[in-house]
Amino acid sequence: MSEITPSSLWGNSLMPWFIKAVLALVIFYVGRIVAKWICSVLARQMTKHGLDEMLIRLTKNTAYFALMAVVILAALDQLGINTTSALAVFGAAGLAIGLAVKDSLSNFAAGVMIAFFQPFKLGHYIEAAGTAGTVMEVGMFNSTLLTPDNKRVIVPNRLVYNDTIVNYSAEETRRVDIVFGIGYEDDINQARELIESVLAADERILKDPAPVVAVNELADSSVNFVVRPWVKGDDYWDVRFTMMERIKLIFDENGISIPYPQQDVHMHQVETQAA
Repeated sequence: MSEITPSSLWGNSLMPWFIKAVLALVIFYVGRIVAKWICSVLARQMTKHGLDEMLIRLTKNTAYFALMAVVILAALDQLGINTTSALAVFGAAGLAIGLAVKDSLSNFAAGVMIAFFQPFKLGHYIEAAGTAGTVMEVGMFNSTLLTPDNKRVIVPNRLVYNDTIVNYSAEETRRVDIVFGIGYEDDINQARELIESVLAADERILKDPAPVVAVNELADSSVNFVVRPWVKGDDYWDVRFTMMERIKLIFDENGISIPYPQQDVHMHQVETQAA
């Protein structure tokens, strides 16, 4: 019986395993570089063909994870691990994990649906799943919205896709809806002319469709005008704030009142007869 020496142990057992481990690491490292390069080329080609950025990001991330799965299997095979058996184990584990994380799979499927059907794009201002904000990213499982007060909100994709989506940026123009009330004793025609003069002086307000200024309601304490100019989407809030201020100022300058809700109480004196 031959004696086992450190040199023979290294040469017969450890050396071959060490070489396999080094080769497996090389395969993993080079494979990861190649996967990133392929995904970058794919993204550039999709950009060249004018595809949406949201679809490009999702496709790039999905392709990277798929390629890395192949790289990991190749590295395991180099180590001498039976990849067929490993795939069977991974498949069984994947089924169990899939049942446990079905919400995550639903989020992934919803992300794919959003990317392909594009109810909104990156940079659009939307309202969905109880949140309103600018779409910053649509990931594999979650969407990121940035609210007007600069809060970052992470929403699961399935909640976004399964909810009613209001896209405020889909069209180039929007209508500004403002209601102004004047007193019953004020001149309606004068008030209308003043409002129309303010609208005509603002170049951001579109001529077509023409703005609407009309009496909408005879309310309890005021005669209510609806003011509905059309503007470009990017100008919506600036125009709205400006109109509120300018119309109030021009009403003040011309003696047009904006009444607050009030009630008139009439008291009647009842005379009592002596018994």
